[in-house]
Amino acid sequence: QVQLVESGGGLVQAGGSLRLSCAASGRTVNLNRMGWFRQPPGKEREFVVSLNWANRATNTADSVKGRFTISRDNAKTTVYLQMNSLKPEDTATYYCAARKWGAIDYDYWGQGTQVTVSS
Repeated sequence: QVQLVESGGGLVQAGGSLRLSCAASGRTVNLNRMGWFRQPPGKEREFVVSLNWANRATNTADSVKGRFTISRDNAKTTVYLQMNSLKPEDTATYYCAARKWGAIDYDYWGQGTQVTVSS
């Protein structure tokens, strides 16, 4: 099984920055994409950004373009979400996810980490 361990959430003032980390372990050789989703309080989960593990191609939601960036470590099976210019509406539980080769949907999910942006 693939395990995803998230870290980096916390409380930050509007306009500040925060970096989330997601470390994948297990059969990571079968993964082709990792990404981040978020779920604001009382709302449905939404896509944020994703990364093709092999070629680093990315997809980014319009709501965070220019502010959020996903990247991967060169040596570790780890992805990061660099969040800049944070807004109160970015407050949510952020989830790391991973998808296997040939899969349509994301197969693995982290436990979530809370990000709270105060105004």
